[in-house]
Amino acid sequence: MASRSKKSNAAEIDRLALAFAKEPGSKVFIPLAEEYGKAGMWEEAAAVLEDGLKTYPGFITAMVALGRAYEQMDQPVKAKAILEEAVKLSPENLRAHRTLAKLYVAQGAREAAIRSCNVILSINPHDQEALSLRAGFGAPTADVAAESHRHLDEKTLETANLGLVRRSEEGKPAVSEDATSAMDDEVKRSPHLVRQSQETLVSTVSSTPLTSEKTRNPVIMQLEQWLNSIQARRRYPRSAA
Repeated sequence: MASRSKKSNAAEIDRLALAFAKEPGSKVFIPLAEEYGKAGMWEEAAAVLEDGLKTYPGFITAMVALGRAYEQMDQPVKAKAILEEAVKLSPENLRAHRTLAKLYVAQGAREAAIRSCNVILSINPHDQEALSLRAGFGAPTADVAAESHRHLDEKTLETANLGLVRRSEEGKPAVSEDATSAMDDEVKRSPHLVRQSQETLVSTVSSTPLTSEKTRNPVIMQLEQWLNSIQARRRYPRSAA
């Protein structure tokens, strides 16, 4: 079984490498890097991601994947640098925060590790990995769900609103492809996530001050689109891919 999987992986690497050679400016480097990672070929993965980012600077998916590759190559300084840059561009990127949390834990950076864990827990309050990392620093766990919901404070709402305005001006969807992809991972990890997120949406709507109508509406729209996206992908996984 394992042998068959390795052969399949090798064949896919060959296919993608050929496709990338024919179109070096395409985004085929992303699935190619992913296949390299599956095969444990992290140096090769990092190489194609580095080249790809020269063509697509600021491409969050590639930045996060490169950070993961650096982490696997035991290059924490490089990994932390690119992942911290990625979360500045995409603060909700859970893949980036997962790797960052581990890096921070290894460095003993307590506050930074807890901060990344809280971002994860704001989406999925029962994420066992984040809870475990957080507890390792002695952070209280009894009220994690409530604290995670409060993570959507005024600064977060303002950031989300500015992001919506910017994406609208650029003619892009309110919820980014990278954010949706990261959310898909969370749904797979925790099937109960949609129900909890609906509760979070209700809580956010009811707790948003009436005096901030202009800020509140775009943020609520973002949350609603986020939930609709998750629900659609759960019902129709093939068509949503």
